[in-house]
Amino acid sequence: MSTMHRRVFTDITNDANNRSAASEAATAPGKKPLKSDRKADDVDARDATNPQACTDYVNDMYAHFREKEVETSVSPSYMGAQTHINEKMRAILIDWLVEVHLKFKLVPETLYLTVNLIDRFLVTTIVERSNLQLVGVAALLLASKYEEIYPPELKDLVYITDKAYTQEQILLMEEKMVKALFYKMTISSTHCFMMRYLKAGHADRRMVWLASFICERMLQEYSMLKYLPSMLAASAVYIARKNLGRNAWSPTLLHYTQYSEPALRMCLEDMEAMLTSRTSLQAVKKKYSSEKYGAVAQINLAILD
Repeated sequence: MSTMHRRVFTDITNDANNRSAASEAATAPGKKPLKSDRKADDVDARDATNPQACTDYVNDMYAHFREKEVETSVSPSYMGAQTHINEKMRAILIDWLVEVHLKFKLVPETLYLTVNLIDRFLVTTIVERSNLQLVGVAALLLASKYEEIYPPELKDLVYITDKAYTQEQILLMEEKMVKALFYKMTISSTHCFMMRYLKAGHADRRMVWLASFICERMLQEYSMLKYLPSMLAASAVYIARKNLGRNAWSPTLLHYTQYSEPALRMCLEDMEAMLTSRTSLQAVKKKYSSEKYGAVAQINLAILD
């Protein structure tokens, strides 16, 4: 699975190929023009001869993801039932997990699945403050087993918690988590939708980095759980395009996201509030302030006119 994520990243950032996608649509073997919007590019046309791209059913796959995203999303109301932890503690935990995720060089989907597992588990289980980090580590281990070729070793997870928990405690929490979630590990994540929409938006690497920064920053915000992953992804791509010299929206993005600009308005307003406010959470900003990611976190974002 992680191999596919890496392949998709290189696909969407091949700008020359993306620019030619529309012209290839007419001649690609076995591909038909998009029916719902003639102004929309067929962004999968150039991959028609690549069996790994699944072009014959990629649109059906994402339609399925849209149907399923509701099932694995969490409402920002569950914290009211928690008596020992709050949304600020959740944010601090995720900030730390971003650092750990970066240190272990894990694939992006692992981070998104980790946060989703934490939220879904907290819906079902009252957690003591002293065990919140344990929940986070167990979720990271579980997500890594699902997404990574080589997940972190238990001894390394014990080390990063400064030996606050033993290997046995982590494994017991992992078992408790999978049972509470009825072994449902597959999710429709913001990252999954973001990569699709970036491909539809003919993204270059800088646009990928900026959209990724925004989406990872939103993981820390409990209140943003009220938006579906697909809407968060579409809004992040909108902001990235607007701040990197592109038209914020296009017929092709409308076609693939199924969100109009007015439909994104409320989410964009909330993102603007989060991205422009001061915060003590610095892991995501530090990560995307590095040259490795084009220092996109240093951009003064213009979101709404």
